[in-house]
Amino acid sequence: MKESNKRLFSGLIFIGIFIISLKTHLSFALLTFTFGLICSYEFNKLLNEKGIGFYLLFSSIFILFATTEYYFNSINQPNSFFNDLKDTLLILSIFVSIFLVRDLFTSKDLPKFLTKKYVNFIFYISSSFVFMYLIANLNGSFNPYIILGCFILIWVNDSFAYIVGKNFGKQKLFYSISPHKTVEGFLGGLFFCCLCASVVSRYIDDSISTSNWLIIAIIVSVFGTLGDLIESKLKRQSNVKDSGAIIPGHGGLFDRLDSIIFASPYIYLFLKLI
Repeated sequence: MKESNKRLFSGLIFIGIFIISLKTHLSFALLTFTFGLICSYEFNKLLNEKGIGFYLLFSSIFILFATTEYYFNSINQPNSFFNDLKDTLLILSIFVSIFLVRDLFTSKDLPKFLTKKYVNFIFYISSSFVFMYLIANLNGSFNPYIILGCFILIWVNDSFAYIVGKNFGKQKLFYSISPHKTVEGFLGGLFFCCLCASVVSRYIDDSISTSNWLIIAIIVSVFGTLGDLIESKLKRQSNVKDSGAIIPGHGGLFDRLDSIIFASPYIYLFLKLI
């Protein structure tokens, strides 16, 4: 099978599995949890970290937030302590992500607290899957269309960034980290992602206004691209092309989810604000 056909076929299977998981709250929670475990493994492999403690930690964090959110939603009674806990996780996740972005632009060593092996794992990887789950349960009940809309925007952004960059890209975006990414590709992805926001608002989820979906599209494009660059730097430091080989033609699951992993806290923050 040609590489392009293999990439298309495996990509469609991945999309199909994701869409099927949106049928029920439980199936989506299980898929998000499974994706989180796989990405945890691939992330730790890139950093050469070993030990079952990482997976127990991820499981504990995800189950704590998912089950607690589900419980308070089911009794329709918000809890101030749990809301504060979510806000704390969000603040720390965004704080850590800012330093990860800073690390793209400087050769200086990261602050000591960021070199602790569990800090990035908790507030970059683990928390992102918590926020993916929380986005789908934002309004007190399971609404799969919001997270589906976010993923569609991610897919559109990535696809058109690749298409435009390959055909028209000349100016490198971040050559030292990702030689194939171009400014033209980024702008093409952003443009079509913003166009797609109107389609998502009209046909996928009309609980959020078109203007707000447009803002989400910008968040997805900008922070998704940063997430892609951060993962590219991790792979470059580890001298590997892909984070894994679970998706033929695409590499690892971390390779496919790096954009939404980095963008999810910012999407959740914006949705909370509106």
